[in-house]
Amino acid sequence: MSKLAWLTERPVAHRGYHDMNRQVWENTLSAFSRAVEAGFAIECDLHYASDGVPVVFHDDDLQRVCNLPGEVRERTSAELGLLSIGGTKDKIPTLKQLLQLCDGKVPLVLELKGREGDDEGFAESVLEVLEGYKGHVALMSFDHWLLKDLKSLEASYPVGLTAEGNKPETFFQHDEAMHLGLDFISYFYGHLPNPFVTAQRQRGIPVITWTVRDEAARKHTFANADQMTFEGFDPRIVS
Repeated sequence: MSKLAWLTERPVAHRGYHDMNRQVWENTLSAFSRAVEAGFAIECDLHYASDGVPVVFHDDDLQRVCNLPGEVRERTSAELGLLSIGGTKDKIPTLKQLLQLCDGKVPLVLELKGREGDDEGFAESVLEVLEGYKGHVALMSFDHWLLKDLKSLEASYPVGLTAEGNKPETFFQHDEAMHLGLDFISYFYGHLPNPFVTAQRQRGIPVITWTVRDEAARKHTFANADQMTFEGFDPRIVS
């Protein structure tokens, strides 16, 4: 059995197991608690707060989720931790809070989102928070500079490429990233199948997809990849 079998053995809840009517918002401790209870792996996004603390949040700015101006990186983790998400009781959590909640119960797939030149030290800070954590964790990013940082720091966790695209020039860029010695791929399901992903799977590289929202996308994923990152439905119920 592959050492990364845990990465593909169960569906991955996109930004936690949130619901589409927003009673439970994305990337919140409530959404992560629901995922743990359901036994789903968790995918979530990390940003670098101004005090050097990794926080769980998707967007670069606060407008959509918190109805506030400004970027995440402009505030400290303590300031971010006071902000309501979608007007609910949930606040923006830190990576440390996520780890404390999950406590190794389900796998975590963490996507680092950063801006080169502004977020130096981000990869190192994530690894510092993860030190000593006993559960399964995988790290990934669209940003090649962050992947390089993770590999240069000799991260003891699987490191993967988050990607999309179906043009030859895009595949060339993805191939360059894979030469860093990456362990898995998270690819947009709508751009599958393609020669790049097919070749990587033939090499034994696990591939998960994003973001599956219905049965047709689920079927497409499992015809072309190994597992899905999903939202908006219960994958335990097959229509």
